[in-house]
Amino acid sequence: MVSGLRSFTHRTQTGEAVLDTDNGEELMHVQAGVDIVLNNFPRHSHGTLYISTKQVIWLSDVDKEKGYAVDFLSISLHAVSTDPETYPVPCIYTQIDTGAGEDDSDNSDSECNVIQDLSKIREMRLIPSDPTQLDTLFEVFCECAELNPEPNDEEEEQHDWVFNTDQMEDEEAEEEGFDSQNPSNSLGQSNGNHDLARTVLELQINDKRFEDAEEMENNGDGTHR
Repeated sequence: MVSGLRSFTHRTQTGEAVLDTDNGEELMHVQAGVDIVLNNFPRHSHGTLYISTKQVIWLSDVDKEKGYAVDFLSISLHAVSTDPETYPVPCIYTQIDTGAGEDDSDNSDSECNVIQDLSKIREMRLIPSDPTQLDTLFEVFCECAELNPEPNDEEEEQHDWVFNTDQMEDEEAEEEGFDSQNPSNSLGQSNGNHDLARTVLELQINDKRFEDAEEMENNGDGTHR
């Protein structure tokens, strides 16, 4: 379920982010000296970035009551941005899926420079004080994103079957009592749709039946030559 950006204030007594370790969340990377920019709001300086197996957390080093988090399942894109025409300083750029349509966005917050609704935040930039850390951060983002595949993508991957003709025709013969010769070198890829693969082989088998019947009719004696 897409949750978007949210406020995060769970800290230990020493100020670190509290993770949901009981449910298997693990810390992957900590980067101090990271600023954050949300949409077109002013830049928040002096924070620490925590990247876990499930989420990205930014905690302010100045205001202990300020922090933000977003699940990897809500991050639809992440990239290294170094083009000054796009943004003045190098950063990690992310797009956040809020689960709402584009028409539901509201620019009134940006106009008053006060974030009133985090659910409308669609862009997040993370700016490390040391730009040489961008590649490391990007690699960690990629690794954690792979740990959090979209549920539909994961299901399709599990059911991305490829059937050869021997497998499919054996199944057809059992169901229909028909023993056909194998059409050579043809494949049916289901991509999660078993019926599609079956349809491909049914068409091939029916074509073979038609050819055999036509040949018998042409021979006139009901036998093959």
